[in-house]
Amino acid sequence: MSNPVFPVDIWLRGEHTATTRSIQGIAHEPRAWTDDDVRLMLEGMLLEMHRLKHPDDSTPYVALRGISWIVNPYDEGGVVVAIEITLGAAIAGPFDIGQPLLEQMITRVLAEARAQARGDSASATIH
Repeated sequence: MSNPVFPVDIWLRGEHTATTRSIQGIAHEPRAWTDDDVRLMLEGMLLEMHRLKHPDDSTPYVALRGISWIVNPYDEGGVVVAIEITLGAAIAGPFDIGQPLLEQMITRVLAEARAQARGDSASATIH
């Protein structure tokens, strides 16, 4: 199975237009996502925002803290994930996954990231 590629529309603060980028590296289709896949999706959104703002930065650091997020139904089917940070906003999708399930997964992923930031977990994931 090939890795799916998902679109993400990015609006940087101070800009008047959006740019569409792609999130890659998620091995599963959304209906089969694990929490790790959801983490990769969120990190991918933030990473693409950073790359758009800082195209020459070859060593970006992306943290899953301080983001505002929402999962909304998409008119043509599936759901989209919107996040907002100081840098701007991004909307990824649509994803073929149930809204309540994806909301639960995002909640768990962000709680784990907060725990890691506090040192509550042995994992040293950089994101």
